[in-house]
Amino acid sequence: SLQLPDGQDLPLPPVILGELGKDPQNPTVCFYGHVDVQPAKKEDGWKTDPYTLTEINGNLYGRGATDNKGPVLAWINAVETFRALKLAMPVNFKFVIEGMEEAGSVGLEKLLEEKKQCFFSDVDYIVISDNLWLSNKKPALTYGSRGNICFFVEVK
Repeated sequence: SLQLPDGQDLPLPPVILGELGKDPQNPTVCFYGHVDVQPAKKEDGWKTDPYTLTEINGNLYGRGATDNKGPVLAWINAVETFRALKLAMPVNFKFVIEGMEEAGSVGLEKLLEEKKQCFFSDVDYIVISDNLWLSNKKPALTYGSRGNICFFVEVK
């Protein structure tokens, strides 16, 4: 929970941890995503509810579709496709899906610390697909996020 300045405890939404596959020959990839959206009021110009897919003049609108519900669903659909086609999984999948990213991922650090020796102990790679499209035809490829980037340099 989160303690507010007035002392009131606010319960946090649960973080979803999921996994599929435990093949020791495969690397384990952890996919991170979030399903919350920026707070917005109708008087600020928002026309639809963030959790209701709405059709207006033949177009579908869903706030948060690219940040970040769409990328989360894309990874889940990829797993679903491998299973439907009865293909061997190329990696072991782990998922971390949260609902507090837009508020600074409150509570996530504590959960990661608590689970580092069990759930995260075998993770080889982490994929953060929290990004958006630059236009209707140009997806973005994010190679660094919030100052988190890792390089290896060998100097001889």
